[in-house]
Amino acid sequence: MATALRRRVDPAARFEARAATREAPWVKWALLAVALAFFTLFLLMPLIAVFIEALRKGWETYFSALVEPDALASIRLTLLAAGIAVPLNLVFGVAAAWAIAKFEFRGKHFLITLIDLPFSVSPVIAGLVYVLMFGAQGWFGPWLAAHDIKIVFAVPGIVLATVFVTFPFVARELIPLMQAQGREEEEAAVVLGANGWLTFWHVTLPNIRWGLLYGVILCNARAMGEFGAVSVVSGHIRGETNTMPLHVEILYNEYQFAAAFAVASLLALLALVTLGIKTWVERNAARSGPGAQDEATAP
Repeated sequence: MATALRRRVDPAARFEARAATREAPWVKWALLAVALAFFTLFLLMPLIAVFIEALRKGWETYFSALVEPDALASIRLTLLAAGIAVPLNLVFGVAAAWAIAKFEFRGKHFLITLIDLPFSVSPVIAGLVYVLMFGAQGWFGPWLAAHDIKIVFAVPGIVLATVFVTFPFVARELIPLMQAQGREEEEAAVVLGANGWLTFWHVTLPNIRWGLLYGVILCNARAMGEFGAVSVVSGHIRGETNTMPLHVEILYNEYQFAAAFAVASLLALLALVTLGIKTWVERNAARSGPGAQDEATAP
């Protein structure tokens, strides 16, 4: 019966496949040519130009620009901001996705709208909001000054701005994934006697591991490359509150082009590493079909 059913279904599937590819071959090649031309002109060539300009004056100049004290301080601050923002967004993203996908409550759609807020608000506005709240003339400015607490024009402000612009990434990757998986497996685990932590660790987490890792990668990439919000709250203090993107801007404005492109090339290398990890995650996620997920959740 199964063979007969496949025979009845296969002709329709073959028709749909033919219908989806009825265009002449030149249409496919034209679309590929346009896509490759766009990629080469707007993505590949600028990326190559960054490395060419960075190495124009030789490797000695390149490495000296990277080990310069202000450059090292910007690298450390960038890694610190990302190292704090990403774990915070990881916790928030998992909690928000769990609540939205597994429970029904009043204000659920409003919460989803708030999660999407950083996608629609300019990062510069986000930075200005923190200045309004924690600046010297802000809502909490006098109290912070009285207690000698610095947020704006200091590391805490940079971390807060980075958290704001990056917090949707993990949640937005997990919400549709967890909604599509439903609640049946968690409910079965609870019926079998598992508590909330065991259910999450042995059932939910194996099912969302690739989406979770993908969201963390995107969040980390945005955190390291953020410019607008961080620029507003940093104060551009060299060696103290300049992240790598801000340090590149300062060097470029001072006509230190070789040094600016050297630091920019380091950012580009980090982006390429992120892209490689992202590709690896996507490939492994494609290989991990339902059967692999079932194995991962088996006792």
